[in-house]
Amino acid sequence: MSYKNIKILTDLHTHTVANTHAFSTVTENATYASGIGMEAIAITDHAPQMPDGAHRWHFLNSVVLPREINGVKILRGAEVNIIDVDGTIDLNGPYLEALDWVTVSYHRFTCADVGTKNQRTQCYINHLSNPQIDMLGHCGNPVFDFDVGAVVDAAKEFDKVIEVNENTFNIRKDNVPLCEEIILACAEKGVKIAVNSDAHYHTHIGNYEKAIELLDKIQFPTELIVNLNWERLKNHLDGRLNGKKFV
Repeated sequence: MSYKNIKILTDLHTHTVANTHAFSTVTENATYASGIGMEAIAITDHAPQMPDGAHRWHFLNSVVLPREINGVKILRGAEVNIIDVDGTIDLNGPYLEALDWVTVSYHRFTCADVGTKNQRTQCYINHLSNPQIDMLGHCGNPVFDFDVGAVVDAAKEFDKVIEVNENTFNIRKDNVPLCEEIILACAEKGVKIAVNSDAHYHTHIGNYEKAIELLDKIQFPTELIVNLNWERLKNHLDGRLNGKKFV
């Protein structure tokens, strides 16, 4: 199997100026994505606990976003933050119900008390069992390490997605070893991954060069890449246990 001709046509982790450390609008993201042949993007701005996170109303009101811009499908999403050792997140209930794609992530800015490895493992398992959560975001930070086998098993059980984040290879290089361990476990156990840019500027959308190099090196099964194209992603969205579909 070669990744030489692999092109991943959707991006499930992009940010906009709703977070002031990002620099592009929804329309700029979609227009650029259209120009490079992408089929879908998710708008996943940081939730309120991040220092420049969007207000919770931003997520509830994302229903105003069109389903398609310049031929690119638009998923209404969020990157919610784990904010304590109990795994509390900063968006819940109707704010998540309004969304198509919800990623949960640890950030040092939002979770000062990292807890124990057992606590972090249980936290991830709890979120994977939550029908409103779709994906674990950039989970290779060794500060937030966890029992990889247990968490990947839970992702398999609940048909959830583990992210391979291109930004890890650019700005979080100390995360790469744990990321590789996680990816290998996903390959072994048949767990779905999503390869995403974590774009904070529109020209970063669809840029997965280093992530693909790693997947090629370990010969990760391409059939487990849930966002390879819109058809595969749509099938995953429509098959979720929570019954939510992209309409």
